[in-house]
Amino acid sequence: MAEVYKSGFVNIFGAPNAGKSTLLNLLLGERLVIVSPKVQTTRHRILGILSEPNYQIVFSDTPGIIEPKYKLHQKMMMQVKSALEDADVAILVHDINEPAENLETIVASLKLKVPAILLLNKLDAMKEKPMADKLVKQYRETYKNWKVLGISAKTGLNTDKIMPLVLEMLPEGMPFYPEDSISDRNERFFVAEMIREQIYTLYEEEVPYHAAVLVQSFEEKPTLNVIKADIIVSRETQKVILIGKGGSMIKQLGINARKAMEEFLQKKVHLELFVKVRPKWRDNDIYLREYGYN
Repeated sequence: MAEVYKSGFVNIFGAPNAGKSTLLNLLLGERLVIVSPKVQTTRHRILGILSEPNYQIVFSDTPGIIEPKYKLHQKMMMQVKSALEDADVAILVHDINEPAENLETIVASLKLKVPAILLLNKLDAMKEKPMADKLVKQYRETYKNWKVLGISAKTGLNTDKIMPLVLEMLPEGMPFYPEDSISDRNERFFVAEMIREQIYTLYEEEVPYHAAVLVQSFEEKPTLNVIKADIIVSRETQKVILIGKGGSMIKQLGINARKAMEEFLQKKVHLELFVKVRPKWRDNDIYLREYGYN
């Protein structure tokens, strides 16, 4: 008897900084999405495709659920809405060190209609194991219809138990994508994200939240890729901070981003960065569309 083939969309939801992107990278066994300890790092819905002989899982990382303050935030929350509509299985990630009320608010807003797995993340940050065990037990009693698991996406604790739960819930079906696909996004998208990740890593305060990246050209030459990108900020003062004294900061940003790109593309990269000021771009529909926030 032939083995049943399963396929479906497994979409990851949660508050900002709950560990969704770290989890997706771990489940895919590949560093596909950018990660930062700062909140609101993920702005797009990003599909990561895992193909095995008897199943294909289309994982989806979504922006952290927030109350929108700008049109940019509204567009981020629309990505969450679209992920709700096509989910076959939902994974909710909750930082176990945060109040249970925070999760309750998110659960109420999502109104899930599909099988769900609740992952209580960041167990490694809890000092006392008995307390952690007690909390996991309490969440299991609250969310009786869901599978509840305490994990650490950072250290890998209990993460080997996630895939069997997902496969149990995954419907039968044919693959959605060719088996060699790893994402629905192109190389230009990932290159822009790598620049943005370094902005989150290198700069403090408001700069990362006011910055967008637009790849203007991506030229593949025999020996290297030539990439030119604009970094957009809201104010002149942010431009000054981004460039740094004598261009020191933008130089470091370029070095770090280029290294990440070369690892990802498996090819030498020549990277040129330009900083532009566009006031209030986060509230401007035309700019948002131009920067890929559709």
